[in-house]
Amino acid sequence: MKRSIIFGSLAAVVLAVFVISIFPQIVSGEEKMDMPFGGKADVEFANHLWKAMKGYEKWPMQSDMMQGKSPHGKFVQLYYSIVNVDSKPYHIIIKDNFTPEKKLAAVTIMLQREAGYDADNNNWFWVKYAADGTIDKNPKGMAMAGRVAKGMDAGCIACHTGAKDNDYFFTNDGGM
Repeated sequence: MKRSIIFGSLAAVVLAVFVISIFPQIVSGEEKMDMPFGGKADVEFANHLWKAMKGYEKWPMQSDMMQGKSPHGKFVQLYYSIVNVDSKPYHIIIKDNFTPEKKLAAVTIMLQREAGYDADNNNWFWVKYAADGTIDKNPKGMAMAGRVAKGMDAGCIACHTGAKDNDYFFTNDGGM
């Protein structure tokens, strides 16, 4: 009897140690599956990105200010370049979103991440910043950084999947 109690206690301890040791992987895996955006890694990447794109308003590849469409603003201006984030180069498209008075309201980003980031959506990373560079949040309080609104009926990905040729760009489709 003592032997089965000791064995049962030992098994419980081993199980507890195992669960504790894999708990970080379980949590991070759930974050990836259940939180396609707004997770710690996406927010951290978005904060590094904001610093890396400093001075983007002077990039040579930019559009004039033009008429915009919801949700981006009454007027928009686009910028394109390659930006280094954490020593890795990424293609980036920046859209400044302006109010009817032509005041900067937000900065929205499409950045193509490395293969495997989000193969379902051409590996695009999305982020919306307030004019001051803080990451905007959706009505539920989630940071709008990462695979924003993946699997939902509205949002960055749902809208941009409607672009011709499955390239997520509307600029070459004749619209904004």
